[in-house]
Amino acid sequence: MNTKENELQDSIHDDSEVNEQNIEKAAMNFNADDSLAGTSRLNDEMTNNNNEEETDNELSKELAETKDKYIRLVAEFDNFRKRTSKEKVELIKNAGEDIIKSLLEVLDDSDRALQQMETSNDINIIKEGIALVFTKLRNTLQSKGLKVMESQHTDFDPELHEAITEIPAPTEELKGKVVDEVVKGYSLNDKIIRHAKVVVGK
Repeated sequence: MNTKENELQDSIHDDSEVNEQNIEKAAMNFNADDSLAGTSRLNDEMTNNNNEEETDNELSKELAETKDKYIRLVAEFDNFRKRTSKEKVELIKNAGEDIIKSLLEVLDDSDRALQQMETSNDINIIKEGIALVFTKLRNTLQSKGLKVMESQHTDFDPELHEAITEIPAPTEELKGKVVDEVVKGYSLNDKIIRHAKVVVGK
């Protein structure tokens, strides 16, 4: 084999070694890059998992707090409803207590007037006693907001009056007006609680 052939083979051999070394380096670089990429992905996945676990824990905590608040709110509302119902029943039962208390003095005066009627023969004294009892009764009821309705000779108003009958008006001015009042009407704190029963002129 001549010198040129030997040089060519040596060149090929050297090139082959160089190529093998380049391939090995490339492989090592590839493996290193791949390993780094895989590690990075693994770290990302672990971070994501940790974030998801933290999010799940936060959501679970918020759900537990919300549930606790809801249970407390339901319990408070139930207690409020029971307390309100009890107060309403007591209010209905004792609604007239204030008025009854204020009428007790009138009842005492009535008892004294009755005793006086049984023991006294003086008609004038008995009348005065009864008049005083009636006056005290009216004043007590008026202090609680009761007002007597003035209907006599006023225009007939179906919002205030209940017409029992109609009669010929004694004068032209009384036509369509209340000629007589059979039963008085009353209002309590400006609310009609009994309509006046009247006779209307026609």
